Amino acid sequence: MAAFRLRLSAPATPTAAEARSSFYWLTDSSSSFSTSLGPNLGSLGPVPDLNVDLVRIAATVFAADRSVLRAGRGSDWNQRTFELEIPVSATDAWSAVSNDLEGVISFLTGDSWSLTFNDDEAPPEEVAMATTRPKRVVLLSGGADSAIGALMSRADLADDEQHILLSQFSAKTLAPTQRAIADQLVMLLPGPGQEHKQIRFGRNQKRLDGSKYPTEPSSRSRSLLFLALGLAAASLSKAPLWIPENGFASLNPPLSPDRRGSLSTRTTHPAFLAGLVDVLNSVGAHSSFGNPFADSTKGEMFKQAATLVGAGPAASLLSETNSCAHTGQRSFGISPKTPCGVCFGCVIRRASFHTAGLQDATTYISSNGDAGVQSWLDRQSVIPAARSFVALGVSRRDLIALNLPPSYPLAGALDLCSRGIAELSGFLG
Repeated sequence: MAAFRLRLSAPATPTAAEARSSFYWLTDSSSSFSTSLGPNLGSLGPVPDLNVDLVRIAATVFAADRSVLRAGRGSDWNQRTFELEIPVSATDAWSAVSNDLEGVISFLTGDSWSLTFNDDEAPPEEVAMATTRPKRVVLLSGGADSAIGALMSRADLADDEQHILLSQFSAKTLAPTQRAIADQLVMLLPGPGQEHKQIRFGRNQKRLDGSKYPTEPSSRSRSLLFLALGLAAASLSKAPLWIPENGFASLNPPLSPDRRGSLSTRTTHPAFLAGLVDVLNSVGAHSSFGNPFADSTKGEMFKQAATLVGAGPAASLLSETNSCAHTGQRSFGISPKTPCGVCFGCVIRRASFHTAGLQDATTYISSNGDAGVQSWLDRQSVIPAARSFVALGVSRRDLIALNLPPSYPLAGALDLCSRGIAELSGFLG
């Protein structure tokens, strides 16, 4: 069991035990977090207290997730146990929903979480003025789905309307990709207003006492932090938040029994979104969010983009995105901006280009005869599992095991999965 507490101030000389069990959200270089945001989110604007609370909860979950190593991978991932103590503005309100919130987070990460809350206050911060009233806020991760979501949102705006694109990154290599996508959207669809907010938010490498944190690379909880930051920005004007992801990936069907639950994250899984909405509604936080592509495959999303701006421009935009799940290529001197081409994110992306008839100008990693690189690619590749998945298909029994909420019709899920499998089949042959 791992226990951590989020602290909003720090002692002059922390003990080793205190440093190991605490995350410090401070406004100087000794903070546990690499971010320009203070714990009151003042630089974003006058964010309502309950949505500030949600970001603190998500940040603590994310930091804990990053700091406790897993054993094994895929279906062999161990279930870790966490106990967290988090300062919030409304301890009674959050305590009343703690069991439900723990269940939502457990569903997202596959771990066991116990949350308690205290009323520690952060030092005062300067609060920025809210200057815009967007029609919506759209999460822009740098991946293809988020780029299409931002494109469709922009197409929906009148000339006198605007939206906010909200990006979060911890690795600096991702930030230029996010900016390039935002700039291309303006060129593709000139007219409406657009503000792009990029928020750097990661856990630092060292504890307050200078010792190094362990670093778990999977960190499924980062999507909760991204969503919480998006809701914080949207809460300033009570705007809806879009979380664009193709519905096939959202359902998270396993490629094979030994990969159960590891196909993709559960960021937009219907059960996760429904559970989080229920919790936030009970607390009273801003909770207007959803996935506009819940009923679409990725290939269908690519076709929508081509219909909107033309095949060539759509292909150019989507080739700039990055859907790769890996950064291990750095050990071979290859930039993490170069996608592997063989993880699930890359394979479904390549299948979507093929389905939509768009030219994929992405440069994927090639071994070029390097045995080490080829061995790494072979270990990361989901292509054999994907071929087996295509051959077996998805049954109603498989879908029942996906923990879909009662409101989600099995017939719709089966049809969506069948269309997603057909796209993979067309690409893999």
